[in-house]
Amino acid sequence: MELLKSKSECIPLYPQKFSEEITENDEKIFEKITSTRLSPEQTDRILTTSVIHPRQKTVLAVHWHPEFIPLDLIEKRIHNMFPNMCTQLIIPTQHNVLMTYHEYAGVEVDAYSRGFNQKVQLLLHFKAKKVESAHVLKSMLAYTLKYRQNQLNDFIHTLIKPNEKRLQQAAEETGATDDCIRFVRVQIKKLHELIERHYDQLPIEMFKNKLMRDFLDEYRPEYGDAWINRAQTFLHAVKQIVKSHFSMRYFYRTSEIIEEARSLGGGIVIPHPEQFWPILLADYDVDGYEVWNPQSRRYTEFLISVLNRKNNPVNESRNKLLLFMGDDTHLSEKVRDPDKQDREKVSREIGFQPAWDDMHIRKALITANMNRRLVIGEYKSRLGLSDHG
Repeated sequence: MELLKSKSECIPLYPQKFSEEITENDEKIFEKITSTRLSPEQTDRILTTSVIHPRQKTVLAVHWHPEFIPLDLIEKRIHNMFPNMCTQLIIPTQHNVLMTYHEYAGVEVDAYSRGFNQKVQLLLHFKAKKVESAHVLKSMLAYTLKYRQNQLNDFIHTLIKPNEKRLQQAAEETGATDDCIRFVRVQIKKLHELIERHYDQLPIEMFKNKLMRDFLDEYRPEYGDAWINRAQTFLHAVKQIVKSHFSMRYFYRTSEIIEEARSLGGGIVIPHPEQFWPILLADYDVDGYEVWNPQSRRYTEFLISVLNRKNNPVNESRNKLLLFMGDDTHLSEKVRDPDKQDREKVSREIGFQPAWDDMHIRKALITANMNRRLVIGEYKSRLGLSDHG
């Protein structure tokens, strides 16, 4: 009979030798994870799709994030994936940064809902010409982006100051050893020093929590998957604790964002149904709700039925609530080294929302008289967009 392994044998060995000072290798890693220049291999990853959908002629994509990937490459990827596309509504929604794609502009905004005492995210979509001089909206977004980036600072400071109470909680939740905690703290201290050293040259889109994840991942060849996985588990737990303590009250209120978007003729969609479906009760002035995305599938049929009831009988004082599905694609995930990609996130594709064709969900969609083509036509009309392109 095979002997059981001892507890100590199941724990990855602590790397006895690692520098607490920044090395040349640390500099190279930092440059790699903060660079927005695409190598030929990374460009190929954007242009090459693993799956092609020649039968899908209607593409609705109003919840996706270009990040630092050029829009012309993204456009080629979309056409490679849907070669027979003839009807489409494709609008990028970068986090707190307004971006334009052809005649459309969009953004995903963090806001604060006082009634629910929680952060809410809104998808805003516009006819591009209407936001060329939208100084108030752009100032609101710039403020929100800067405040949102403070979470990264809080995350880093929790580890390097440190905040012993938070670290202890994360250690208890993950079983992290003192050696693991020390390793993570040393690595994040290096990252912090590198950020300070190169701050003026860093692209603004790099100031995200995942910068810490990416930094640790690059040390897998040196320290091994088992040890880095353990470190990442602890780091993730710290991140969740930091997020739970991050004040939402400095975000603009949801009603303020909605009012400004409406003044510019914008459309508004509530994304992330699993997190935000209670907002249905608030009866905000929005055009519709996302009822499905890759990380929020649990309430799809329920949400469709709720929206259908809210639409019947038709309330003449407001527009019919539309059903949306968001692919929530993050394009930067596709240019990471294949062995470091998040399998679930990298599988997401702009405009690929299989729930539209799911037999169980289609029954509910038929009852609600909703499909991609109808939603595209109605939403374009509300945004003042043409019926073509």
